[in-house]
Amino acid sequence: MAEDDAQPDPERAIELLWGAPEPDRPGLSLGRIIAAAVEVADTEGLGALSMRKVAERFGTTTMSLYRYVPGKAELVELMRDAVYGEFPVEPAAGLDWRTGLERWARRAWELHRRHPWLVDSAGTRRLPGPNIMAGYDHALDVASRSGLAPAQVIAVVNLVGGFVESVARQAGETAELQRRTGVSHEQWWSERESLFERLDVYPALERLWKAGGMDTPLDPFEFGLQRTLDGVQMLVESQGSEVTRDEIGGGECVMCGQPLDGGGRGRPRDYCSRACQQRAYRQRRSTRS
Repeated sequence: MAEDDAQPDPERAIELLWGAPEPDRPGLSLGRIIAAAVEVADTEGLGALSMRKVAERFGTTTMSLYRYVPGKAELVELMRDAVYGEFPVEPAAGLDWRTGLERWARRAWELHRRHPWLVDSAGTRRLPGPNIMAGYDHALDVASRSGLAPAQVIAVVNLVGGFVESVARQAGETAELQRRTGVSHEQWWSERESLFERLDVYPALERLWKAGGMDTPLDPFEFGLQRTLDGVQMLVESQGSEVTRDEIGGGECVMCGQPLDGGGRGRPRDYCSRACQQRAYRQRRSTRS
């Protein structure tokens, strides 16, 4: 398997991410290896990163790095968590859910701008380290202040984080093309006259273009972030209008957010079904193990 296609050994990666930090000593160390790898990725992209290039920065052999990290796949996991540590979690006392989530999203956006390779390292099976988890926990904390059900809080944080990653990916692709070709995004499109000549058969596009809709494009991050938060705001407000349902014993399933019927007697129900109750039980078991 090629180095770029290798998957990290999960247990070894977790051990490295969550193990006790090394003492700061001169010479080669895991911290210095991670910092050098981040420099390579920042300058040349994640695809250009290799154990050999990192070793060259220390004037040593690739084999000497394997005493500290098994390979590139595990190194990338360590790099991700290291750069997230550049933005320590700030106290959230007094923040409402929207202000808190907006601040968290802006920090994530700045982090992706500093390190465009982060989007290329994303994936559903990436292992979080303590810095990543601290930021995620912070986002969950402020989002919980919305009063939404637990499953909705998690979905909201994932929605906002996914939006930031999506915009960062587009920006990164544009910047990488400009770096490789030496031609800016604006210049490249301005030279596509042969394409523009064929677009006058699309009435909505022509109308908006003539009205100046493309003269000053809106910032995709600023516009998209506010519209994303507006959508969450509508959800929060709609939930707030259903307080009476909670007061008569209804509410929402703590796992999936579905409404509870409130028709039972005795202890209030937390789950809409036996399946959600079992999911919660398995989740608690996996967290403890």
